[in-house]
Amino acid sequence: MKLRSLLFGVFVLFAVSVTAQELKVGYTNVDYILTQMPEAKQIEADLKAYETQLQNRLQAKIQEFQTKGQAFQSGYQTMTDIERADKQEELQNLQASIEKFQRDAQQSMQDKELQLLQPAYDKIQKAIDDVAKENGFTHVFRSEALLFAKDSDEISNIVLQKMGITPKAAPTGGN
Repeated sequence: MKLRSLLFGVFVLFAVSVTAQELKVGYTNVDYILTQMPEAKQIEADLKAYETQLQNRLQAKIQEFQTKGQAFQSGYQTMTDIERADKQEELQNLQASIEKFQRDAQQSMQDKELQLLQPAYDKIQKAIDDVAKENGFTHVFRSEALLFAKDSDEISNIVLQKMGITPKAAPTGGN
């Protein structure tokens, strides 16, 4: 029985020793990496331009609503009941259209942002995978998910260098 306990103890120590030696953890700040990428400025500009387009279209709809609303108010006294009802329905439909456009525009902005960012995120992920493999990391986490980590485990600048980018600033968000 003592021999079995001793062998089990040696096995546990060996397993813990092997596991500890194989575990190498790093972390990275994906947002920091993204801001360092040359394409980040173009992505931001494209998003801003798209947002401006949507805002201009919304403003045109609002202007149309206001113009028709003022015309309704100024002509209210001279309209027949049928004309009033028709104009009120038209204004209600315009208002509903504006509200729907606002909801759709918000979703469209999110979709556009994802469409523009996805290639950059894919490029970052590939670089992270390559750095992890080349440097023996068993786990790489996003810095935003960490409560505490050593600065020496931060690999964002290594990832940037792997992507051919010279880091311009120190990464943030590790601890």
